[in-house]
Amino acid sequence: MERLILADVVVIGGGPAGVNAAIAAGRSGVSTVLIERYGFIGGMSTAALVYPWMTFHTMDGKQVIKGIAQEIIDRLIAMNASPGHVRDTVGFVHTITPYHPEYYKVLALDMFKEAGVKLILHSFVDEVRVSDGHIDSVILTGKSGRIEVRGKIFVDTTGDADVAYLAGAPYLQGRDGDRLTQPMTMKFRMRGVDLPKVKQYMMDHPDEFYKKTPFAELPNLPLSGILGFYKHWKEANLPINRDQVLCFTGPADDEVLVNTTRVQGLNGTDVEDLTEAEEQGRKQVMMVAEFMTNNLPGFEKASISQVGAQIGIRETRRIDGEYALQVDDVISGRKFDDVIARSGYPIDIHDPSGKGVKAAWVGGDGAYDIPYRCLLPKKIDNLLVGGRCISTTHEALATTRLSPSCMATGEAAGTAAGLAVKYNIVPSSLDIHELQQELRSNGVLLD
Repeated sequence: MERLILADVVVIGGGPAGVNAAIAAGRSGVSTVLIERYGFIGGMSTAALVYPWMTFHTMDGKQVIKGIAQEIIDRLIAMNASPGHVRDTVGFVHTITPYHPEYYKVLALDMFKEAGVKLILHSFVDEVRVSDGHIDSVILTGKSGRIEVRGKIFVDTTGDADVAYLAGAPYLQGRDGDRLTQPMTMKFRMRGVDLPKVKQYMMDHPDEFYKKTPFAELPNLPLSGILGFYKHWKEANLPINRDQVLCFTGPADDEVLVNTTRVQGLNGTDVEDLTEAEEQGRKQVMMVAEFMTNNLPGFEKASISQVGAQIGIRETRRIDGEYALQVDDVISGRKFDDVIARSGYPIDIHDPSGKGVKAAWVGGDGAYDIPYRCLLPKKIDNLLVGGRCISTTHEALATTRLSPSCMATGEAAGTAAGLAVKYNIVPSSLDIHELQQELRSNGVLLD
């Protein structure tokens, strides 16, 4: 016999979107449950070492994401677990936000308790019970056996649109035509890096690094990220379909997070493909780390200190929702009447089959709006989505997938869920102006 849990709002997936969705729903005064498959919170930010968070700002430094996301940063700063928003010395965006993932895991738990959120870890949703386009419950599998969780409103923040998919909502995957997705990356940390030496080498050899690196400011900036070592990478001729080294500094002062491996052509929602991706990714980690210690100035005494618990996934399923954010919406900095979040992160497509990264920057005032309709799946009336699986094109996903944007859409989904419960209506019937007013009152930037 299945154990039964009842709640008003059920959030599935404890990554950055799910964390903020659950906190927002809990703070609205409705009973909220968050379900997470791992034994810890953070999703890609912790399980896959996605670090740092980028970006909360436009390219000219205007902050466009606040709300619960900024509260998390402020509290991490108070815990000495983040320096806050710092200049991106790669130069791809204006600011990035380093943080200590272990402190983030604990802080999220504290914020759940404060908001009255019930947390269920070590649990995987493998069935969604639907009647007449309405989710009645989700079924969890885990060490306790089967558990049924009934709710009024459900929020899919799984990253892979698992709940929407199991409920029968329309979805898309990958780019048009071949359905290939952005590559996966196994990230890893190295300690023992001589970062002052790395920085000096960058200043002495600017032609070997990304052209947007702020070299003129670099002498007075703390080194936060490195993109380049083009000559060394080309000479090594490693069997990895990438053309440079990318890493970010911290949390420790001799530490970097390396984002350089690349696993292409595999489906992140297929367990056999994921198994192959884990094997390829871990072998690439060893290859890249050896290359770095043997060839890169400042890495002579570096060694691997941590590898992701799982491979990092940029793209899988996304809902085919009431509106799909378009690439033109992003690069024109389009405004929407039903805006529930904004972002200043550029289009950033890691080629599904080639070596490079295609980028396009945001026009207008440097930020674009994400409309509420992107959170609303078709055919299922009491489901919202937040995070990586909102409704976009393949190209637009290359900006909305970033953690601060996921935090923002997650908060919007959780806030909308709380209001829908309060008024006993489906999310699509919400007064958008009331939702926007509620978001603004909680510090969300919509203008």
